[in-house]
Amino acid sequence: MNPFAHRSDLPYELPPFEAIRDDHYLPAFYEGCAEQLAEVNAILESGSPTFENTILALEKSGRMLFRVLAVFYNKSSADTNDAIDKIEEEIAPKLSAHSDAINLNAELFARIEQIHESRHDLNLDSESVWLIERYYRDFVHAGAKLGASDRAELMALNEKLSKLGTKFSQNVLNDTNDLAILVEDVSELDGLEPGQIDAAAAAAESRGHKGKWLITMVNYTGNPALASLTNRDLRERIMKASLSKGGRANDNDNRALLLEMVKLRAQRAHLMGFKSHAEYVLSEQTAGHPDRVHEMLRKIAPAAVANARAEGAAIQEMIDAENGNFELASWDWSLFTERVRLAKYNVDTAKFKPYFELERVLNDGVFWAATKLFGITFKPRTDLKAHHPEARVWEVHNEDGSPLGLYIGDFYTRDSKRGGAWMSAFVEQNHLLGQLPVVFNNMNVPKPSEGTPTLLTFDETSTLFHEFGHALHGLLSNVTYPRFSGTSVERDFVEFPSQVNEMWMLWPEVLANYAKHYETGEALPLEWVENLNRAETFNQGFETTSYLAAAILDLAWHSLTVEDNVEDVESFEAGAIAGYGLDYAPVHTRYRSTYFSHIFDGGYSAGYYGYIWSEVLDADTVDWFKANGGLTRSNGQRFRDALLSRGGSTDSLGMFRTFTGHDAAIEPLLKRRGLI
Repeated sequence: MNPFAHRSDLPYELPPFEAIRDDHYLPAFYEGCAEQLAEVNAILESGSPTFENTILALEKSGRMLFRVLAVFYNKSSADTNDAIDKIEEEIAPKLSAHSDAINLNAELFARIEQIHESRHDLNLDSESVWLIERYYRDFVHAGAKLGASDRAELMALNEKLSKLGTKFSQNVLNDTNDLAILVEDVSELDGLEPGQIDAAAAAAESRGHKGKWLITMVNYTGNPALASLTNRDLRERIMKASLSKGGRANDNDNRALLLEMVKLRAQRAHLMGFKSHAEYVLSEQTAGHPDRVHEMLRKIAPAAVANARAEGAAIQEMIDAENGNFELASWDWSLFTERVRLAKYNVDTAKFKPYFELERVLNDGVFWAATKLFGITFKPRTDLKAHHPEARVWEVHNEDGSPLGLYIGDFYTRDSKRGGAWMSAFVEQNHLLGQLPVVFNNMNVPKPSEGTPTLLTFDETSTLFHEFGHALHGLLSNVTYPRFSGTSVERDFVEFPSQVNEMWMLWPEVLANYAKHYETGEALPLEWVENLNRAETFNQGFETTSYLAAAILDLAWHSLTVEDNVEDVESFEAGAIAGYGLDYAPVHTRYRSTYFSHIFDGGYSAGYYGYIWSEVLDADTVDWFKANGGLTRSNGQRFRDALLSRGGSTDSLGMFRTFTGHDAAIEPLLKRRGLI
């Protein structure tokens, strides 16, 4: 009777959320593991290895396990509770051990290796040959070539790391909730719009503080409210609380935990024959080696921090002109940046908010642009229930009316949801099992009071377009094998399609269709957009420096060797950032180590550089779209056929070359960010 025991009979195999209870997860997990191990044993007993009885059988295995994990980990990220947290603590090390039991199975690897050696003689199509190659590389990367004693040591390291990663993530969520700022007097919220104040009141009331206001923390350094609040003391409280996440001497302290993680990762890399975790990870990414990443970043860093210092000087001039009598600090940057932007370019992004109402942005902007490009359409399915009452479901169709998949949107923040924004999938498209995709986007937009429209900030609107780019990568997937579905590409390539999709936010045709005042219907004034375009490189020194500092932190932690010993997290952070010349006090790193979930529990370890690595491809691609007519069906179809539909079924950089006709160049990115 467990709902995970069989494929869902709902449309598109949408998980039967109404039937799933917390006590279903553990039995389904254990049964799913047992089922997959039995399937692997059947492979070992299937006679001489062939593509069909080994590679294909392995690709089909573990379906029940995938069903439960897809729901469980998406649920734990978007709507956790104490029971789910305990389940996650139990299954994380067991899942690690289960994966190792397959990836380190010497007999299974011998079969894969034999097939790999003869792969070009098997009369297979190119995707099937690529599948063999990927399985071989995956197993080697997982340690399949290690001796028996080294495999045992590797399994122990993986198990420890899985436990630590789970604890890190839970600590960040707990501390993020605990550090919310309670405001007693509404006058302290001067500068916020009525809707923002109402949302803060609703957040306070939800925690039992009726008549007060709550500024909730976000996952990155800082807070959107800092761009508007005029009360400097409150801004300072918010920033200092943000910077302390996971770094306070309490039950949520992540410092000792992350030091242990980087040490264990270095040990694992050494065991695998690599100098560092960064070298180990990048050997399977498009970058190939950390030296190539540093080569790119060092082209960007000096100009970025020079621009940031110039921006800071302009802000200080404004502070002095207003008789501020204080030195620029990180909690002042967002507020005075908006004032400088207004003075220099006559741009006030806060005024955009009434024109960015969620339903219009989603339906008349995000969906509409996708229809213009790819011919796909979106129909609300109110009869289908998602993982949370606030999440909504849309059915997606191709231009010819054929079904494409389901899209789920979960846009509001809550205490049970981790910070940030992301895309994931409940069902991955593949022809092998005849499945169409069920993908979903999560955001953390403050929920307004009942009956009040949801007005997005400029950054939230950009984030929605970005995350929907990931969703398109999943929805438009057209591959044979689950291994290659949608976003199953290298970590430093996965952000590329999503960053490309951001361009449509301000594309004149798209903007004119959705950016209308929520009360009057008036179009966003054209001169605002023209001024914004003139200010395109404004504040890019800050943005680039803040991002690079985080990327450098990631690389620094994961370039440590087994001989290195770090005892103090704060000192190591400061040294790593200063060593790159990025130490400018008013610009804090986008993530400090203690709440850097991307790299300690988010799959981006030694890979956070991937955002700007992908942006090189993105900026080049945006130039291609502009040079070839922009928002057209033919351009969209070319992008879909050459790249989005291919998932990980072929070489990623090869797909880029097929689409643009050339290798990527860094100059469009440098131009975009005002660095040349």
